[in-house]
Amino acid sequence: MANFDFYALSGGPPVRPGLVRDPGPQASSIAVDIWAVPMSAFGRFMAGIPSPLSIGSVSLADGTAVKGFICEAEATATASEITSLGSWRRFIALQTVC
Repeated sequence: MANFDFYALSGGPPVRPGLVRDPGPQASSIAVDIWAVPMSAFGRFMAGIPSPLSIGSVSLADGTAVKGFICEAEATATASEITSLGSWRRFIALQTVC
């Protein structure tokens, strides 16, 4: 997935990731997990998503677009930028090592 900056959001628990669209020319690749949510359960699922997260379109490396979690840009003011790690799983693994 490209054209996003990746953050570890402040607050919690739990710690949460945040993807913020970056229209700049430098594209960073972020690994994502893809989940299937039945359409009949999507509304209930959406109702439980806390701000600053929301659902938006995310372009995958193969050119397809899926709906995924994105983040409101203002949440990055107190977040840690972790784009260079490339995945949330890597961020979590590094937290357990420290």
